[in-house]
Amino acid sequence: MKLDGRRESSNVEDRRGKGTKRASLGIGGLIIVGLITWFMGGNPMDVLKQGAGDILQSPQGATQEYVPTAEEEELAKLVKVVLAGTEDVWTKVFAEQGLQYQPPKLVMFTDAVQSGCGGASSQVGPFYCSADQTVYIDLSFFKQMKSQLKAGGDFAYAYVIAHEVGHHVQYLLGTLDQAHQQMARMSKTDANKVSVRLELQADYYAGLWAHHDDARYGTLEPGDLEEGINAAHAIGDDKLQMEAQGYTVPDAFNHGTSQQRMAWLNKGYQVGTLEGGDTFRLQDPS
Repeated sequence: MKLDGRRESSNVEDRRGKGTKRASLGIGGLIIVGLITWFMGGNPMDVLKQGAGDILQSPQGATQEYVPTAEEEELAKLVKVVLAGTEDVWTKVFAEQGLQYQPPKLVMFTDAVQSGCGGASSQVGPFYCSADQTVYIDLSFFKQMKSQLKAGGDFAYAYVIAHEVGHHVQYLLGTLDQAHQQMARMSKTDANKVSVRLELQADYYAGLWAHHDDARYGTLEPGDLEEGINAAHAIGDDKLQMEAQGYTVPDAFNHGTSQQRMAWLNKGYQVGTLEGGDTFRLQDPS
């Protein structure tokens, strides 16, 4: 991706090395669990509730020196530039609809963090909390994408950020709350089907961002879109379930199959309109 010289978002809070830490598992173990949780479609809010007791507050008054690596600083810069790009794109898209876009905050953390949705460890993976309209991410997640899933690359990482921002867009448009209200009244199987539609729409919105960002800044280089599509393929429910247990359980899918995720990310990039991402009107979002 061509990101040199681009502005960085001012809506980023850096909490790396601050606030909380885990009592067990090293960071590598946490992030691997995070990959499984996030990619397998685990509900971050459930993990927040279950894992809150495992998060230990740092002793009051204690200070912990945190020195990020050069690689991590490059990832932090990418996050800030991509977030700024989503701000530019969604401000324009919302204005075309007669709406005003309110950008989310983004918090970078290590090990664990306190969010408006509760305490969260890195095992949650990247997540969006509508209670405080904030995206949370441990940058080590990107390293594990590359090493564990062979889904590395700057556009693959940008896709993750844009996907989470897509959930913020859903929140602003009212889609997220409506879907969650429906899911609360449904069986687990039916709620999973609604979840798939939410996630595929967030994939579409990630593609929509790439469409407009590329048109405005000439962001994408040869192979970038393929990186994103490769990542979308790697995180399909069917692929991950097959690799984890040797068989698939379609009723348990709640993020979408590899084919669906690739298709909706690519559709967002090709179409680039808000209307083109209505996954809820389709009988089958494939």
